[in-house]
Parts: sequence; structure tokens; C-alpha cells
Amino acid sequence: MPCQQHLVEVQREAEDAGIVAAAVGFSPADRLEAIARHLGWTGLVLSDEERRLYARLGVGRASLWRVYSPGTLRTYGRALRQGPRLTPPVEDTRQLGADAILLDGVVTVRWRPRSPDDRPPAGEVVRRASRP
Repeated sequence: MPCQQHLVEVQREAEDAGIVAAAVGFSPADRLEAIARHLGWTGLVLSDEERRLYARLGVGRASLWRVYSPGTLRTYGRALRQGPRLTPPVEDTRQLGADAILLDGVVTVRWRPRSPDDRPPAGEVVRRASRP
């Protein structure tokens, strides 16, 4: 899934830069823990089942056209050709994610994608987080 792939890339870059990254998901904590283990995520994982943080960041649900956009379908196609079989999603596939940088509890930068494949490069997220 594009969001999980992006998460792994951000974590790798953040670790290399000595930055602490946190992941927030809308699944129950036990499911997020299993996903984090599967991805090798070593950072903090928070559950936001009521999606309060999503709302505060202005991140909503996407239309089916945006979720299954040509770019997202290309990403899934590459994943199918390159690796293990994808499993069908069991979560809300229309919920968009986001990237945000917080400093002392204040969002200083945020990226709100229009579709699952519309993510900033991991290096850009980490570079922006590295700025004082």
C-alpha cells in the first residue's frame, strides 16, 4: 500500500538523520501494533480511532476516484510485479493520510495528499523536520 511504503521510507530517512518519527493510525491499537511489527516500524505508534487528529489536520476521506487514481493503480501494479502478493484491505481505504511536522506541539508544516500516491518525498519531510 502506498501509505505503508511511504511510512517505511520516512522512518528510514528520519533514523538516518537522528529524528524521532511517530505514526498515527485510525485502527485499534492492537491492529496498529501488528502493522508496525510487519513494517519494521520502531518509532512511536498512536491510535486515533475517532480520527480527531485527522480532523485537526484537515485530512478527510477521498472519493473512490481519488483513492483508485491512475497513480495509485500504477503503484499497486508495481508492487504486484515486484514482491509478495498484496492482501485485500480491511480498513477504510478512503481515509487519506498526511505528513506533519510538530515543534513543541504546534504543527509547523503539513502535507495533505489528494490521493494515496500523492505523498511528499521522504527526504523532503525529513529535511523540513531538520530545520530549527
